[in-house]
Amino acid sequence: MPQLNPNPWFFIMLTSWLTFSFIIQPKLLSFLSMNPPSSKAPTTPTTTPWTWPWT
Repeated sequence: MPQLNPNPWFFIMLTSWLTFSFIIQPKLLSFLSMNPPSSKAPTTPTTTPWTWPWT
C-alpha cells in the first residue's frame, strides 16, 4: 500500500509547517489590528415577544 509510505509526504508536511512557523506566522503577528476589541461590557438587546394571532 503506497499510502502508508511516509517518505515523500512527511517531508512535505514538515517543510510546510516549518515555513508557516518561521516565515508566515511572524509576518501575520506583526500586523496591528485596525479594530481592537473594546473593554466595554456587552449589552444584550431587548426583545419583545411576538404575538401570534392564532394562539
